[in-house]
Amino acid sequence: QQAGVETALCILAAGDVDEEARAEVLRNLWPSVSFACGIHPHQANTWAGREADLAAYLRDVVTQQDDVVAIGEIGLDYHYDFAPIEVQQEVFARQVALARELRLPLVIHCREAEADTWAILREAGAAVAGVLHCFTGDAKAAQEALALGLHVSFSGIATFSRAESLREIASWIPEDRLLVETDSPYLAPVPHRGHRNEPAWVQRVVEVVAGARKVEPDVIAAAVLRNFKGLFSV
Repeated sequence: QQAGVETALCILAAGDVDEEARAEVLRNLWPSVSFACGIHPHQANTWAGREADLAAYLRDVVTQQDDVVAIGEIGLDYHYDFAPIEVQQEVFARQVALARELRLPLVIHCREAEADTWAILREAGAAVAGVLHCFTGDAKAAQEALALGLHVSFSGIATFSRAESLREIASWIPEDRLLVETDSPYLAPVPHRGHRNEPAWVQRVVEVVAGARKVEPDVIAAAVLRNFKGLFSV
């Protein structure tokens, strides 16, 4: 609050009892916070062989709380080998279909899997509501995301000294598709790198994105708040 952060989206792993307990504490401390819930690609293998049951399970989880406003973090991660590619794809596709059914936006994780991510989203049909979370791709990936109707979100990585290409992309993303995040407790921005990340430090990401776009930080703060509220209907 002291940093001027009015609201946030907290990502929960569906079925994680510890995270559910922490979410309840957070609800009491910060009533304006909202949540996304989904099966992360790293956990996709827990649904191997029973993918057909996933939609019914996640539907129950998501609809139990009014403050769950998105399906996520979901997607594909080919950098790590926590789940077979075909299992990740099936779990992702079923969650995309559920988001369509429930008319909820997506929070999408995509690492070294752009082509398959775009293919699954296109196969679902219609415009995609959602955000490409913690964007680290190239200009082509950003353009593909925009063409699919996605927002693009920049994290503390954009503040790192070697992230010139990310800052260049942040300079031309349309203002109405721009979001920022911390990905707390990970990826603390400079000058806090190496420490546990905090939601308040999203202001540092705002400052760097504003610098890349040659505007005042207040302009970016207002834009991302407006985009956040519009995308997640909060």
